[in-house]
Amino acid sequence: MSHPLYIAFIWHQHQPLYKSPGSGVSLSPSQQYRLPWVRLHGTKDYLDLVLLLERYPKLHQTVNLVPSLILQLEDYIAGTAFDPYLTASLTPDEQLTQQQREFIIQHFFDANHHTLIDPHPRYANLYQQRQEKGQAWCLANWELPDYSDLLAWHNLAWIDPLFWDDLEIAAWLKQGRNFTLSDRQRIYSKQREILSRIIPQHRKMQEAGQLEVTTTPYTHPILPLLADTNSGRVAVPNMTLPEQRFQWAEDIPRHLRKAWNFYKDRFGQIPRGLWPSEQSVSPAVLPYIINQGFKWICSDEAVLGWTLKHFFHRDGAGNVEQPELLYQPYRLQTAEGDLSIVFRDHRLSDLIGFTYSAMPAKQAAADLVGHLQAIAKMQRDSQSEQPWLVTIALDGENCWEFYPQDGKPFLEALYQSLSDEPHLKLVTVSEFLEEFPATATIPGEQLHSGSWVDGNFTTWIGDRAKNRAWDYLTAARVMLASHPEATEENNPEAWEALYAAEGSDWFWWFGAGHSSNQDAIFDRLFREHLFGIYKALNEPVPPYLKQPVENHQAQANHAPQGFIHPVIDGRGDEQDWDKAGRIEIGGARGTMHNSSVIQRLWYGVDHLNFYLRLDFKSGVAPGRDLPAELNLLWFYPEKTMVNSPVPLADVPDAAPLNYLFHHLLEVNLLTQSIQFREAGDNHQWQPRFSRAQVALNNCLELAVPWADLQVPPDYPLRLILVLADEGRFSNYLPENALIPIEVP
Repeated sequence: MSHPLYIAFIWHQHQPLYKSPGSGVSLSPSQQYRLPWVRLHGTKDYLDLVLLLERYPKLHQTVNLVPSLILQLEDYIAGTAFDPYLTASLTPDEQLTQQQREFIIQHFFDANHHTLIDPHPRYANLYQQRQEKGQAWCLANWELPDYSDLLAWHNLAWIDPLFWDDLEIAAWLKQGRNFTLSDRQRIYSKQREILSRIIPQHRKMQEAGQLEVTTTPYTHPILPLLADTNSGRVAVPNMTLPEQRFQWAEDIPRHLRKAWNFYKDRFGQIPRGLWPSEQSVSPAVLPYIINQGFKWICSDEAVLGWTLKHFFHRDGAGNVEQPELLYQPYRLQTAEGDLSIVFRDHRLSDLIGFTYSAMPAKQAAADLVGHLQAIAKMQRDSQSEQPWLVTIALDGENCWEFYPQDGKPFLEALYQSLSDEPHLKLVTVSEFLEEFPATATIPGEQLHSGSWVDGNFTTWIGDRAKNRAWDYLTAARVMLASHPEATEENNPEAWEALYAAEGSDWFWWFGAGHSSNQDAIFDRLFREHLFGIYKALNEPVPPYLKQPVENHQAQANHAPQGFIHPVIDGRGDEQDWDKAGRIEIGGARGTMHNSSVIQRLWYGVDHLNFYLRLDFKSGVAPGRDLPAELNLLWFYPEKTMVNSPVPLADVPDAAPLNYLFHHLLEVNLLTQSIQFREAGDNHQWQPRFSRAQVALNNCLELAVPWADLQVPPDYPLRLILVLADEGRFSNYLPENALIPIEVP
């Protein structure tokens, strides 16, 4: 029997608890919520995703709604939630304080400017003034209409394009400027109207059978770390752990029970699937999930790989080798019973999450469908009796900010293609499991303890700041345990504060790995939730909770913090490079120190390209202040291939300059022309075609397609930059090191 290729999309919708329980200071209602992202993502991302899907009834999908997100949506719908952005938006222009004006200028452009600001001329004009003339100039020169327009546009731009045919919204978009307080009040009413439709629409589509809605532990905690912070050492044996071991497995059934009951109340039925927070699993958490009644969970291919002791290699096109291992559900066997688990295709999920936004919509959709068709062909060739299930699971909100029109053209092209393709069938996970129960088994104790991030927990524990936060949480949890009279029934404030503090997001932003311009607010919120535990117990608050967990000054050198998609125009757009790796050059000691014409180096990747940026001192001219030739040389550690030395005169015989390299890209900084070469026999270099892009304006930006290098996904490579004058070595960077890169 020939099966179609079954595909399960799972969209994960989540926001942490921005609602502040108070920090010992009297809070006005306008400060109840520290950040606006529930309200803004609510008007841009949660409703349109399922409304678009509804237009393609053959396509079934799964959406995960985290309880902490729904709670906050309900506060906004009721009109009881106010964040500083909303309070400013509803303040009469003439009553805006100096502090609010500074806040507006600093934060009301918190959006991807390519997609949310630039398409709106008035909003773009205000943004350009802020960028080019600076915040101080805006503060000194802007008049009340400028503030009023910015307040309006910040809220309008986050309304999804799917709703632009609404008569009021269309009128505001056409109006463009001279917005009044009354306009802003009506925009807020429109936001609440959109928010109020989210849960009913999901419930309606679930009852119609096109959608499956799943849930997550109550406030999105990392369950394996609640069970035991030592589980971090399963994947990273030498991990530095917090001083105090956190072992409160009894909190796991509390989170699961609250999520279960919350779901039943909103959706009129019991949930079948559970999205474990950050797809984090371990043997210790399985009994609690099974006992609560959940039928299936999802995790990442890295967790399956560790569990099976199998690395999922991919071919040159990015498709999984031995696909039958990944594209099937498994049955986890425990003493408490069995639980089904599906593992997502990490690369296909990441393509949607991080790369397709940089491609034309139809091309991106065709690329994804092409991958799925290739998998379907592998399934047919395998002549497998068992159907395959490809799971694509990802964040359902943050990626769309980087897509034109919030991803609407991409999703429409994708959904139309999938509707027309007879060999591909979109299903909910429960639909598939009911028709084709898992036959492959994994003993529960064999399941790897890890998450979707590299199959480990280092994103949430293991560095100094993350561990300090765990120690603060442990002390508060011990304090709550010392008050057995404080039950959830008679002291809900203490328990709600604990659940909020156990959420994963605070640990995500602490320490190494991730950063945003709101790190200090996340730090404050975490400490406020802990503060709430002590306050509810009438216990003295430890003095350390009044100080930040860490210093939030911008780091100098750091590794990439996510995928990037810069526009290669030589302008160094700050948003384009905010997640790139960074190496300070100008202030370093050694070869570059004397002239310091190159101040810093930025680097990053997506699934299409490797990206490089060099920042120069103001007024620097190649050929005068800087050598005219830049050579990028790629070194492949521990890989057997033909290699050649740096083809320049006077190269010092010292590592890493005396390494042998396999690829060379020469960039002429005067003409911005390129020559690409590959190492040949007898230490020669052979010319090759390249689609690399280069642009030099106030900085140098470069994009090199992975297709040029012809290396498969997950391949390690290293890069060095060598400056030359007419073929003679001049300098190199970074000093005494290679830039480490991994192909996504």
